[in-house]
Amino acid sequence: MDIKYMKLALAEAKKAYLKNEAPIGCVIVKNDEVIAKAHNLRELKNKVTAHAEILAIEKANKKLNSWRLDECDLYVTLEPCIMCSGAIIQARIKNLYFGAYDPRFGACGSYENIFDKKYNHEVNVVGGILESDCSKLIKDFFKTLRS
Repeated sequence: MDIKYMKLALAEAKKAYLKNEAPIGCVIVKNDEVIAKAHNLRELKNKVTAHAEILAIEKANKKLNSWRLDECDLYVTLEPCIMCSGAIIQARIKNLYFGAYDPRFGACGSYENIFDKKYNHEVNVVGGILESDCSKLIKDFFKTLRS
């Protein structure tokens, strides 16, 4: 795990914030090289699957010309939802690192934990990386949105 990659994910989240999107950012790393970056675009694309993780996985698939991302690490600013967690397992991501916990939708232990089930691929999961920074950005966004 490397804090610098979570900081890059935070930079992606800030891009989403500026677009009035939920500020969630994601980077995918292979062999200490960023191969994909993305942020939420659900509102702009009017597409339910346009979560940061899904968009980053799609970019990484294209970059590597493979659906398998088994030697990759994924960094995301918010605990992935069930949809994104499923995609992370299906993509064979090696390690998942996330920032803020999401008690309403988080699928890595906060609301649900699909990673504790036995699948054909196991993902190492570490949460709480730069948690206060990630959490503050999300809370500020929704506070502004409500006012």
